[in-house]
Formats: sequence, C-alpha cells, structure tokens
Amino acid sequence: MFKGRRCNMGFPEELKRVRQRCFLTQHDFAKEVHVAFSTVNRWEGGKAKPNLTAMKNIKEFCLKSDVDYTGVEEAWLDFEVKKHMEVMNDDEVL
Repeated sequence: MFKGRRCNMGFPEELKRVRQRCFLTQHDFAKEVHVAFSTVNRWEGGKAKPNLTAMKNIKEFCLKSDVDYTGVEEAWLDFEVKKHMEVMNDDEVL
C-alpha cells in the first residue's frame, strides 16, 4: 500500500507519517500499538523513544496496515531523545 519513504526524516516525523498515512489520531494509534496516548504524543514530540516492545508493536501495526516500516526502524536506531537542559550560572548550585 504505502511503500517508500522520505529521506532524512527523524524518528518523530517517521512515526507521525505512519500514523497519518493510516488516518489515525494519536489516541487511536496508541490503542493500536498498546500504549497510552501521552506516550505517542511524547514520541512524536521527540521527548521519548519507544522501547523494544513498543517497536515490535509498531512493526506489527505497519505490517498489518501495509505501511513501510524500514524508515521507522532506521530513524529509531539513529534517534536520541532531546534533553532540555537549562544553562546554569556559575554561582548556582547543582
């Protein structure tokens, strides 16, 4: 059904592409891959990375929905969660 992928997409964008290709909301996609809505929201926002169990569920969903999984897997392997660290002044205690 949906083969091929766009180049240079990060994991959050790849996951969103899969979800949108299947015309699902984050809430509905979360049900499909057996996680909470907030988890999908955090994945797509780049604030979290799925564990292996979640990736297996995403892969099963892609296979069932005939959506190319290759881009998702490659992007997941290269993805690092964004760390929002505040710059501290030298006089502040850690």
